[in-house]
Amino acid sequence: MGLTFRKLHPHFAAEAGAIDLRRVGDRATLDEIRAGMDEYAVLVFRDQPFADDEQLQFATRFDGTLHAKTGASVLGKSRFGNEALTDISNLDEGGGLLKADDRRRVYGLGNRLWHTDASFQDPPGRYSMLSAKVVPPVAADTEFADMRAAYEALDAETRGTLEGLRVHHSIAYSRHVLGFEFSAQELEKLKGAVHPLVRANPRSGRRSLYLASHASHVLDWPVPEGRLLLRELMEHAVLPQFVYRHSWRVGDLVIWDNLATMHRGRRFDDATHRRELRRVTTLDVDTIC
Repeated sequence: MGLTFRKLHPHFAAEAGAIDLRRVGDRATLDEIRAGMDEYAVLVFRDQPFADDEQLQFATRFDGTLHAKTGASVLGKSRFGNEALTDISNLDEGGGLLKADDRRRVYGLGNRLWHTDASFQDPPGRYSMLSAKVVPPVAADTEFADMRAAYEALDAETRGTLEGLRVHHSIAYSRHVLGFEFSAQELEKLKGAVHPLVRANPRSGRRSLYLASHASHVLDWPVPEGRLLLRELMEHAVLPQFVYRHSWRVGDLVIWDNLATMHRGRRFDDATHRRELRRVTTLDVDTIC
């Protein structure tokens, strides 16, 4: 019997049937998961007790090339000793809660903006895999928005206008919105990248908006008009009918397609409650035969 999926939202997102991803390595099962990603864009796997090395190994088996040039890496070394393993937590090196004015905490607040992982790099992020280690006793959810459904809901004239447009993505831009400042040396490492505003799934051909808080301006358009266009599209793309909200349980692994979705973390009292998750993101390169 093949892997089963239970839909969680009218447009996208599904919970996968019982499976231990640590032991998945055969081509048939990996292809089933990839097909599920093509259809649902967000997959929830329960009861996945990954060790850090197991999560990295699964991500490599699933999609090949790992993203290790993270924006956070310019602030300092990963507390895990591997830049491909992103620390999505409110903890310092000793496991204590970050202080309110700690640069790492202020930088991490950018995760509460709607974004796609590593869109400020070329190649950008493709699949992200987030593993829940410690979940607070209060709501600390993550929301996902289906950029395919948002694109398809636009009228034909608007879709035609968007085709061929290119957008510059910069993590410095998104953090600047929050008042976060990078040094000149840090900015030198964060040049940003240019990507199409409309992208297509390479297997299914289904088209989607490619938006993020990192999207700074539309190339070849006057800056004010381009930024207004991006703002209007963002407002459209995160309407309630396009959004799934995930409530975390310890052991959850959620995989999402960054070319088809945006996401954001919801606010919680991070000065009181410990929250610890690990993310691995793969790059959008053709490594799967």
